Amino acid sequence: MVNLLSLTLALASTLPFTTAQYGYSNSSLANAPYKNPALPVETRIQDLLARMTIEEKTAQLLQGDISNWLNTTSGAFNHSGLVQNFQQKAGMFYVGYPISWEWLATNIKRGQDYAVNSTRLGIPAIVQTEGIHGFLIGNATIFNSPIAYACSFNRTQIQQMGVQIAKEAQALGVSQVFAPLADLARELRYGRVEETFGEDGYLAGEIAYSYIQGVQSLNVSTMVKHYAAFSQPEQGLNTGPVHIGERELRTTWLPSYKRAIIDAGAYSVMSAYSSLDGVPQVADYHTLTEILRDEWGFEYWVSSDAGATDRLANPFYICPSPLNTINSPITDGNECITLNALPAGGDVEMGGGSFNYRSIPELVASGRLPENVVDTAVSRLLRAKFQMGLFEKPYQIAPQSQWNNIINTPAAKQLAREIDRDSIVLLKNDHATLPISKSAKVAVIGPMASGFMNYGDYVVYQSQYHGVTPLAGIQNAIGNGSVTYAQGCERWSLDESGFPAAIAAAEAADVAVVVVGTWSRDQQELWEGLNATTGEHVDVASLDLVGAMRPLLQAIINTTTPTVVVFSSGKPLTEDWISNTTASLVQQFYPSQQGGDALADILFGDVNPNGKLSVSFPHDVGTLPIYYDYMTSGRPTNPGFVGADGVLYFGHQYVLNTPQPWFPFGYGLSYTTFEYSNVTLSAVNVTATSTITATVSVTNNGTRDGAEVVQLYVKDVLASVDRPNMVLKGFEKVLIAAGETVEVRIAVEVGELGVWDRAMEYVVEPGEFVVFVGAGSGDLRGNGSFYVT
Repeated sequence: MVNLLSLTLALASTLPFTTAQYGYSNSSLANAPYKNPALPVETRIQDLLARMTIEEKTAQLLQGDISNWLNTTSGAFNHSGLVQNFQQKAGMFYVGYPISWEWLATNIKRGQDYAVNSTRLGIPAIVQTEGIHGFLIGNATIFNSPIAYACSFNRTQIQQMGVQIAKEAQALGVSQVFAPLADLARELRYGRVEETFGEDGYLAGEIAYSYIQGVQSLNVSTMVKHYAAFSQPEQGLNTGPVHIGERELRTTWLPSYKRAIIDAGAYSVMSAYSSLDGVPQVADYHTLTEILRDEWGFEYWVSSDAGATDRLANPFYICPSPLNTINSPITDGNECITLNALPAGGDVEMGGGSFNYRSIPELVASGRLPENVVDTAVSRLLRAKFQMGLFEKPYQIAPQSQWNNIINTPAAKQLAREIDRDSIVLLKNDHATLPISKSAKVAVIGPMASGFMNYGDYVVYQSQYHGVTPLAGIQNAIGNGSVTYAQGCERWSLDESGFPAAIAAAEAADVAVVVVGTWSRDQQELWEGLNATTGEHVDVASLDLVGAMRPLLQAIINTTTPTVVVFSSGKPLTEDWISNTTASLVQQFYPSQQGGDALADILFGDVNPNGKLSVSFPHDVGTLPIYYDYMTSGRPTNPGFVGADGVLYFGHQYVLNTPQPWFPFGYGLSYTTFEYSNVTLSAVNVTATSTITATVSVTNNGTRDGAEVVQLYVKDVLASVDRPNMVLKGFEKVLIAAGETVEVRIAVEVGELGVWDRAMEYVVEPGEFVVFVGAGSGDLRGNGSFYVT
């Protein structure tokens, strides 16, 4: 009998899915109101909620995992694991593993079919994976890192990227990506700078908004993370405590989240690992309920991050240990975590921890947890599922014959290349080494130039071996016969034995291109502890190049060969000595799979550089923070320096350095020049409800067509509290032909220019506001004033 059962289950794993296979039918509920898409969503929620047992409600609030029924190494199907998963953790399941497209789609279908056809109520699950710069599966399109594509300042391209990510995810059955981040890069030692959209809340909000609009246009859900203010941890250490006050939280950090969550309509939010002013974010009623729900009106669900709820026991020590995991007795610690996180507004508990929310039924039965708290959390999740149409279409898996026409198509690759090249920032070109002639002999040097793709984190295992490297891109542009290559050094080594070959290659060439920087790891290697200098849980005390890379760079620049330095990195680097050399400098934050071709497009002038920095570059890690929007009382400057003559020239702020950035936010050069003129405002006297439009004429007075990012900043001249010295409040990217002039208009809502006053009330105070228009936060070309009455 046992052998017959085993044979039956083995055969079932190879057959089409039917309700009979799992031995249960919910067909008697086919006409239940919650299954009627013509009814209002709120009616459907209340009908379904009234039918659910406390165990079914609890299962909705726990994340399952495809590995519970799929052996991600062998591909074997485990029927009992499938059944148990949906008994205990039925709300959603994670699928971000390095498996084949066929395994993924087949087992998503297995899971979703079981949820819909073989559980009592037939509630579909949300299918989850990563997606910050591409759908996380092998051979899907890899776009450049978020810190990079924010440098494009191109809303349209980012929305198109979001659509492509959604198409690829949807084709294999995925209905949610853990993206975008609305965190800000204001602590550069922190390892996850590469995942952010930079230091500025307005830019981050616009890029996040565009991403969400693209992804959710196909009813693939986004999950905005890591709410709130996660990316400024103490000492730059991942998951460390965040020390900011209420006014800074509301002024600087929350606007990007609100733009993403409320304005873009995100279906879910991920809370942060960290504590904020001493309160763990997974259990912060103030941020999760009072602000997110009561003030902003967010109607959908909040999830913890992986294992984050367990942190209430260790390292926060708010709840007692031990914590038992699933299928083990529930402890006081498990209950304590549930009682802290769920009522605070943490609706769903992600996996990776002890699954503390399984204590919900006992807590409700004993009267320690009101069932209406559980109902509220379940309602928020169901609201998203109904709005996404999952009850009508639990998955939209494309026919296998169509997968290659949807995933990583030529059009997707071209989009990745376009976004990548429009994100590359030209930082220095005072000796006009760029663009390089295609007839030149080029020496490509450096450990980031070849041998692997220098992607950021959150790419699938072994992605580094797929893509166009800088060397390959340069060879594609001018042919192998014109290109030589020398590694020079390993990225992780002090060994300089490769220098002679690199110097010889440079000396024999017309131009040397040296590619150096930081590196991260894919999702498997990063957590195996392999060396890296950026990425999740990879934090640094220095922003200098590692190992022999700086000496290599100096050796090549010291030849007589014109040199182009390319920073391939996930964050700013502090090699400011380059400013005193003849070298040109290009910043390419972690690239797309077409990164080498995109770089070559810029180096050889096929595309005019048009990226602008999404994050400021400091001179030294000791001068942090370096963001442009420092408070009005901040950044006194009386710099000192070490002179080229070897003399120490002492200052006070700082003694031998400067609090000013090496390259400021919004900075980026072009192969042409743009002149700004005729800045005008549509009104001088306005009210707090007005909209004011700034107009500026921008002329391309060079010989090349080019795109310019016209940036608008606003300064509140007098206010009742200290506030940022100025803030970005608008930008437009415009293509201007050589010799042509365009008129650019940027509208600003006056209501967005308020402060949080001494009573912590938001108010647009009367007085003068100055509008600055220019090419960057440090390159303001014109201004005008208006007055709020």
